Amino acid sequence: MSTLTEGKRLSWLRVTVLALTIAGLLAAGTYYWNTTRDSATAADTGRWYGSYVDATSTPFYPIAENIAPGERVVLGFAVADPKNSCANSWGGYYSMDGANETFDLDRKVARVREQGGEIVISSGGLNNDELATACTDEQKIIAGYESFLERYDSTTLDLDVEGNDLEDSAASLRRGSAVAALQNRATEKGKPLEVWVTLPVDTRGLTESGLGEVKRLLESGVDLAGVNLMTMNFGSTRATGQSMSAAAEQGAGSAHRQLKALYEQQGRQLGDQTLWAKIGLTPMIGQNDLLGEVFTLDDAGALKAFAVANGIGRISMWSANRDMDCGPNFPDLQRVSNNCSGTAQEDGAFARTLSADLVSPATALNSNPAPIAAPMETAIVDDPAKSPYPIWNSEAAYPKAERIVWRGNVYESKWWSKGEAPDLPASDAGATAWILIGPVLPGDKPEEPIAIPQGIYPAWSSDKVYDKGDRIVFDGRIFESKWWNKTENPEAAIQGSADSPWSRLSNEQVKSIILESQKAS
Repeated sequence: MSTLTEGKRLSWLRVTVLALTIAGLLAAGTYYWNTTRDSATAADTGRWYGSYVDATSTPFYPIAENIAPGERVVLGFAVADPKNSCANSWGGYYSMDGANETFDLDRKVARVREQGGEIVISSGGLNNDELATACTDEQKIIAGYESFLERYDSTTLDLDVEGNDLEDSAASLRRGSAVAALQNRATEKGKPLEVWVTLPVDTRGLTESGLGEVKRLLESGVDLAGVNLMTMNFGSTRATGQSMSAAAEQGAGSAHRQLKALYEQQGRQLGDQTLWAKIGLTPMIGQNDLLGEVFTLDDAGALKAFAVANGIGRISMWSANRDMDCGPNFPDLQRVSNNCSGTAQEDGAFARTLSADLVSPATALNSNPAPIAAPMETAIVDDPAKSPYPIWNSEAAYPKAERIVWRGNVYESKWWSKGEAPDLPASDAGATAWILIGPVLPGDKPEEPIAIPQGIYPAWSSDKVYDKGDRIVFDGRIFESKWWNKTENPEAAIQGSADSPWSRLSNEQVKSIILESQKAS
């Protein structure tokens, strides 16, 4: 009896051990499956780098320079026109047509795409009203976003919500509804829209207003690609002696925990890796707005390493306009500049550091490329009837700032030149006489010649004495005297001589003079 009893007890023990073993294996399998799925989801997201560019800051930034395939240009800021709350503008200064006329934005964007880059439209920013804040008509808000995206052939919208925009919950609801409708419309057209929301952060994570913005976007049905953290201006939350990169990493970790909890409240369980891929990091390079906060090149290297190690979905920086040394004439490096970083650096050093080797599996090059096709004739014959500027001529002389068309592209002369082809190969871009602006665009047509009205200014005379500021007409162009002179032919100015007492007025200046003359008459 005792033997039978012992046997029965042994059988139950075995059953229990077997059950626990099976449960352990199932748990391990489930964990492995979830982890694998989490990793795969994160890998499918696709990591990218893109510098912010302040489109309207002067001097206007050459957005198409040094763009690597797969990189993005985050173009800011698309905002409400101060004079018309439901009309959009660049920075409150230029319409889209105005931006093209003033600083060739359409042509520069086309050049970015030619090099394999992409344009991100950034809406909002600190200094103006985001469209959904200023406008209360949802259909006009949708049309405003859509017009920017279509004009610049962009499939990514960056909602930079900060300042007063971040405290306006009614605007937040309009924004969420409009963007969700915009995404649905884009999907129906077969061109899905990637949406990021850019928000301030400190070492404790997102602010309450920032979390509210994310929550309302999700509740409105927006499919958020991610939350881009402005890792800058940490203030008192940064510990004494803590580096800017360490503060940024701490802020990112805090935001990761906040977003995990927020998604769970929305009924969505996201794995840690999937959630990291939904986070972007955007430092302010060099001197930040707060004294004592300087994001160095060492910080850039550390933050990039952190981003790669954790599978961060996006790295940006504020801004490409500032990615250069301030030089010896800048008096106070603690004063923030729109045009330099305030740190000792080579031009473009922050962009190179933050973007280096930032390639995710989703954007890696195909390891089995298609066979290279046989060479074919690539010479382009320019059509004067479809070219916005004259075709380059090897026999003609071109003064500084003259524009021409050559083999399907628009170039601008950097100095007087003759016989130097605009696309002449050169190892040093600084040695060429021409700047490549961008391609001839569909719909381009010859620029109307500017006819100088009779009598607007006198013709140049070799017998007359000219004082500084005097204007004359010579060879169908208007010139202004730089100093007192007599018998000095303006031809030297056309040829680019720095010693000429004459400077030729630009087409924009001439148009303005003619317009004022017409108003006066």
